[in-house]
Amino acid sequence: MSSLLSPMILFFLLGAAAALVRSDLSVPEAIAKGLTIYLMIAIGLKGGVEVAAQGPSVAFLLAALAGVALSFVIPLPIFWALRTFGRLSKVNAGAVSAHYGSVSVVTFVTGSEVLTGLGMPAAGFMVAVLALMETPAIVTGLMLARSGSEAGMETRREGGGLLHETLLNGAVLLLIGSFVIGMIVGKPGFATVAPVFEAGFRGALCIFLLEMGLLAVRRLVQSRSLTPRLVFLGIAFPIINGMVGIVLGTLLGLGSGTAAALGILAASASYIAVPAAMRMALPQADPGLYLSLSLGVTFPFNVLVGIPLFATVARWMGGP
Repeated sequence: MSSLLSPMILFFLLGAAAALVRSDLSVPEAIAKGLTIYLMIAIGLKGGVEVAAQGPSVAFLLAALAGVALSFVIPLPIFWALRTFGRLSKVNAGAVSAHYGSVSVVTFVTGSEVLTGLGMPAAGFMVAVLALMETPAIVTGLMLARSGSEAGMETRREGGGLLHETLLNGAVLLLIGSFVIGMIVGKPGFATVAPVFEAGFRGALCIFLLEMGLLAVRRLVQSRSLTPRLVFLGIAFPIINGMVGIVLGTLLGLGSGTAAALGILAASASYIAVPAAMRMALPQADPGLYLSLSLGVTFPFNVLVGIPLFATVARWMGGP
């Protein structure tokens, strides 16, 4: 309940409510883009500073390996479920599965703030784990979408361009770059910019989530591709994936906050980096389908239900 009543979540609900009643409320695009850049820099910097303070650790290595493995593997059962129960074509199922194997930066940032407010902050190195989880799912999703087809050769020819497009995606590049800068400057260097990137972080996140509430509900209302089966799967996927991430993190001894963060990453679905890659590699896939599922269904569910649920389960499992 305390996480649901946090300012960030309430501003998300305000945006969702405004979209439902068809208000003309909006956040100017230039401000939304500026807030995105600000949030990426802030979360990357803080993660790098924490890693610099703690030094290299076994926990970091274990979390990174677990995150990459999850990103590679998660698209496989999701692809099967979308083909079997969702009745999607191979191309659309592959594109959607790539979104669910990858991660949502905004979900992670929101979850990190909620976990901190609950007194169970995640380790700073989880920012690096997030960056590592962006790409593997795209590879798996494309292989599934084009398996057994003549387009397989085309996928291999496009591999270099796709890898370039993914690794140089603005969000990924900014996160990794800020993370490296944070590691270089450490706490003394960060202290000089902390008034901007720490004191104002939650306020900026409130405005950004207001915009995300508006966008998510409007995307859901406008969608013509979603069926009740797909909406159900868009809710079931994050629950299952999140629980798998929490159990894995707990078994690896990552601690309750970090295990919850791994669960949040596993449960999230990309709607920034992966759509850009899919537009390039799978132009025949339906953007209205994968964006509506990831942004219109899974993102609101995670923000309102998933994050509090994963925090509760991780604390119940009793990690140190």
